[in-house]
Amino acid sequence: MPDIKRPLVIVTRKLPDVIETRMMELFRARLNLDDQAMDRAALKQAMAEAEVLVPTVTDRIDADILSAAGPNLKLIASFGTGVDHIDLRAAREKRLTVTNTPGVLTDDTADMTMALILAVSRRLVEGERLIRDGEWQGWSPTFMLGHRLKGKRLGIVGMGRIGRALARRARGFGLSIHYHNRRRVREEVEQELEATYWDSLDQMLARTDIVSVNCPRTPATYHLLNARRLKLMKRDAIIVNTSRGEVIDEKAMADLLRQGEIAGAGLDVFENEPAVNPRLLKLPNVVLMPHMGSATIEGRIDMGEKVIINIRAFTDGHVPPDRVIDTEF
Repeated sequence: MPDIKRPLVIVTRKLPDVIETRMMELFRARLNLDDQAMDRAALKQAMAEAEVLVPTVTDRIDADILSAAGPNLKLIASFGTGVDHIDLRAAREKRLTVTNTPGVLTDDTADMTMALILAVSRRLVEGERLIRDGEWQGWSPTFMLGHRLKGKRLGIVGMGRIGRALARRARGFGLSIHYHNRRRVREEVEQELEATYWDSLDQMLARTDIVSVNCPRTPATYHLLNARRLKLMKRDAIIVNTSRGEVIDEKAMADLLRQGEIAGAGLDVFENEPAVNPRLLKLPNVVLMPHMGSATIEGRIDMGEKVIINIRAFTDGHVPPDRVIDTEF
């Protein structure tokens, strides 16, 4: 295919080999083979040169970066589901189309959420550390007691794709499903999941044994779980977050965990990642993961394929299937 028909696509991070190979076949692709994150100057340079920019969720595409967009840039095809790293208003003002990769990470993230619920409830990481540190003295009736899941109430904050996938998994463990969402889900979905809807997030937090954060990061959800709301949780409840760290007031959560006001937490995301609150690092009742909820080979390839489909649709003159219009939970 002649280069004149192939858009210049600049990719900000290394992607799976099969995706990069396909991009080289279809586009004039400029890859990031050493996988070093672009600084602001490099991002601005890429904005100035590209016809299509493929950033990831760790690239902050704010108004200042967008101001460097060259006349040929028409599409930002983000490699990721969340779009809180892109200033959508500024992109709209620059007449740029933004796409993402929704849906393909649903099962992977729901799996990780369920894994964290199990890990915290059954104290799996604490037990593993005991063995590695050579401190295990053998079995006893009261050793490393956790909590069973069956019969507990799970409160899901954000009943989107991931929230519903989590609910289906949780029912298999005998958990009772409760949820809070900006909009109530369809009646048939509630019936399938045997889910109880709470219009009041405060009331749900006070009555559930496990709280799972599964809503996106938007201006409306920033510190949605603030200090006041976190204090409503039961003392023996646990909280799990595989969404975005900014949804929880991390400092307040760390204080309540240290004081025993919340029994435990499983966190795959952090408010200022990759920095982690030092208070969390010291707590034995917290399981910490390095933002790996979506980290499966299959998921990353599916994401890349969605990026390619969006680019091809756009450059062929069609509306890309994953054009970002609105964000809600």
